[in-house]
Amino acid sequence: MKKYKVGLIGATGMVGQRFALLLNEHPWFDVTVLAASSRSAGQTYKEALGNRWCMEEPTPAKYLDMVIYDAEKDIEKIASEVDFVFCAVNLSKAETKELEEKYAKAECPVVSNNSAHRMTADVPMVVPELNPEHIEIIKAQRERLGTKRGFIAVKSNCSLQSYVPALFPLHDKYTVKDVVVCTYQAISGAGKTFDRWPEMVDNVIPFIGGEEEKSEKEPLKLWGKIEGNEIVSATEPHFTAQCIRVPVSDGHMGAVFVRFENKPTKEDMIDMWKNFKGRAQELELPSAPKQFLHYFEEDNMPQTKLHRNLENGMAVSIGRLREDTQYDYKFVCLAHNTLRGAAGGAVLLAELLCAEGYMD
Repeated sequence: MKKYKVGLIGATGMVGQRFALLLNEHPWFDVTVLAASSRSAGQTYKEALGNRWCMEEPTPAKYLDMVIYDAEKDIEKIASEVDFVFCAVNLSKAETKELEEKYAKAECPVVSNNSAHRMTADVPMVVPELNPEHIEIIKAQRERLGTKRGFIAVKSNCSLQSYVPALFPLHDKYTVKDVVVCTYQAISGAGKTFDRWPEMVDNVIPFIGGEEEKSEKEPLKLWGKIEGNEIVSATEPHFTAQCIRVPVSDGHMGAVFVRFENKPTKEDMIDMWKNFKGRAQELELPSAPKQFLHYFEEDNMPQTKLHRNLENGMAVSIGRLREDTQYDYKFVCLAHNTLRGAAGGAVLLAELLCAEGYMD
């Protein structure tokens, strides 16, 4: 695989910092451009960060003296210097949509962590193990944008990446009909640490703006089909969600209740989880977990602190599968929200796009 020159747009935020760590020694990707808002432009990465580095690992030395580009004013310059960009900006939805389309129209592919384009009909929203075929819509998107190379691809919401992967392999055989999920989401999902959000210490907040709508709508796009020039969302399963912020640094957990058209046995479900492999595993992508779904037999597993970093934070942990009095089954799921759920998921998506020839 060739080495791709990569830009990181929104490099100073929490997800941008996670990108910086993940890409520091990536075998395929070399970060050659860092960009952020006009407030940071012209400063070195070290100067722009100040005391805002949130990761446990130190800032990689290669970035410290890199001069920050202006993410909005330097689009043409950035596009001329990289093969594609990762985008993790902190702008409004409208501003993000406009910015990402400008990069795409400058013939610079965009792999986005942002939510702005997730429901755009010709933008693939992909979890590489679940719906890799959706990247085929890029041809139609390029026709709409009038580009040869440029396009936008996005990863899905961080919380649903904890529980939708557990449901996906069961759907084809048993048909998932109804899903109730309650997510317990870490503060890093809000771009915060306990130092910067002391109100979260010893506290639970039963509201995360926009999160429940995303948790109910986005899975249906993942299950959708390409029809003509758009991805048409599925109409089933039916999802209802409640999303709660909890005092945890990293790791989103979902408590799931599920009803099937054809009820499987508990043993069948666990066996499908243990043996499930997706396109990411078939291609042996650098960031792909060897085993995507891990099932724990112990009653008190998985636990956030113990299992969020499983397989470099790219695996999904499942446990407590048991029959329910109103639904068929209930279980819990866990994923690292800034790795599998955010930057890591976007890096894996970029690897898929490269392996399938979309970055050439």
